[in-house]
Amino acid sequence: MSITTRLATFDDIPRLNELIALSARGLSTGYYTPNQIESIIKYVFGVDTQLVIDGTYYLAQIADTIVGCGGWSKRNTLYGGDQHKEIEDPLLDPEKDAARIRAFFVHPDYARQGVGRHIINVCETAARANGFTSFELGATLPGVPFYITMGYEAVERIDAVLPDGELNGIVKMRKVP
Repeated sequence: MSITTRLATFDDIPRLNELIALSARGLSTGYYTPNQIESIIKYVFGVDTQLVIDGTYYLAQIADTIVGCGGWSKRNTLYGGDQHKEIEDPLLDPEKDAARIRAFFVHPDYARQGVGRHIINVCETAARANGFTSFELGATLPGVPFYITMGYEAVERIDAVLPDGELNGIVKMRKVP
């Protein structure tokens, strides 16, 4: 099984949004209630087009099948898709700020097969090439064990109340190599 990555384009966004919803529904069971999952998909998850514009959002493929996506950012937002913000994010300073690892989703049929690891290695390498030496992210609860294996440490639990009253549990994590 050979995993390849390429930069996401605007043409990929509809398929990526489908993948994101599929991933959330398939991999969040046991961490969030069904109502929480649907609420998080509606209000938080989705492609952040600023990552596509910046050329920092990747999709992973096995043959012609998109099996995952994820990116890194030189901007301030920690998590969330376009519906989560209204303005362009301010740029981070690689001399003092951590790059953001963002919007990682894996197709449930390809979970725990190295897809996430492949994408995160691509992202961390690209961020380092842009001068960043540390990384931060907002992990979903099912993502926390994966990020721990990748060397991230939990910093803070964030429980955000979404517009419909559902709770979105996120763990802010950091990696300082």
